[in-house]
Amino acid sequence: MHGFTLVELLLVLMILALIGGLVLPGIIGKAESAKAKAAASQVSRLAMAVESYYLDTGTTPDSLELLVTESGDVKGWNGPYVKVSLLKDPWGRDYEYKYPGEHGDFDLISLGADGQPGGEDKNADISNWE
Repeated sequence: MHGFTLVELLLVLMILALIGGLVLPGIIGKAESAKAKAAASQVSRLAMAVESYYLDTGTTPDSLELLVTESGDVKGWNGPYVKVSLLKDPWGRDYEYKYPGEHGDFDLISLGADGQPGGEDKNADISNWE
């Protein structure tokens, strides 16, 4: 019966570590990029849901929760317009919704990976007016 020598095992571990060192940074960067693209898509979907709410009811919702849950005093509500899970961005934070908006009828914003206003790349804000 033949087993592996210590040198052979160390060589395999060293090769695996090199491969991991080269591949993992690229994968992690792609994951953050995918989250930013998902947030942009979700902001667009939420904006369409707000517009659908307006078309059905004649009013713009005061909060995004009204897209999911019917308020008794709103006539013409034909929702839910989105799933509850869409009310959080890919980083698990609530989207910021402002009505009336500063950049249009309403503003929708995800603060990006860092959760702070402004930023660049993965930390950049994602909104419905840009």
